[in-house]
Amino acid sequence: MNIFGNLKWKIKTPSFPSTFLDLKITIKEGKIHTTTYQKPLNLYLYIPPLSTHPHSCIKGLIIGKILSYWNQNSTPEDFTEITTLFIQRLIDRGNTIQQLTPILQTAALTIDNKLSTSKRGKNTENDDTLYIHWEHHPTDISKNTIRKVYNNTLRNIDNFTNMRIAMSRPKNLRDILCKTELRSIEGNNVSNFLTQILCQPTNDITGTTPPLQNL
Repeated sequence: MNIFGNLKWKIKTPSFPSTFLDLKITIKEGKIHTTTYQKPLNLYLYIPPLSTHPHSCIKGLIIGKILSYWNQNSTPEDFTEITTLFIQRLIDRGNTIQQLTPILQTAALTIDNKLSTSKRGKNTENDDTLYIHWEHHPTDISKNTIRKVYNNTLRNIDNFTNMRIAMSRPKNLRDILCKTELRSIEGNNVSNFLTQILCQPTNDITGTTPPLQNL
């Protein structure tokens, strides 16, 4: 492989731990365990507070990172550790914990609501639209055919005024073998863990309090 092109490949023998992009994958007791992988040379040059970027940029950064960490880490302990590091790195860029706390709390609530909504599904109790979920297959019935059948059979006798067809792709090997979503148990959500992190002694730019623990 190394005799073609400018890229040089490092070939490793098969092993239980492996790193792919920003994910570290380990086999523990016959189960896939994942954690966030970060390159040793990463400088973590996040947007500083004096930047002229819109406020929504830092908010979007925090929401995106925390959601990514929540999905990538198999255990709450791993999520707490990487999120604590993330907050410390934001502080190192000049932010204060007082500035970050409301954004972090908003991010946690936003993510919790998003995860809760995805588990419950779309609430159509007061909706007059009929949603038909159909898994796509290249040789299967088409959306147009489904719509024609509905129009010829149920359109004038059901209680819906509209009908929408939601096509989804079938599961592939990645969906089956590389699930990275952390399944929440009762009482475990982003807000709870973030509250625990923010209750730790933190260092702000005044230097009046000790740094985050375990760093």
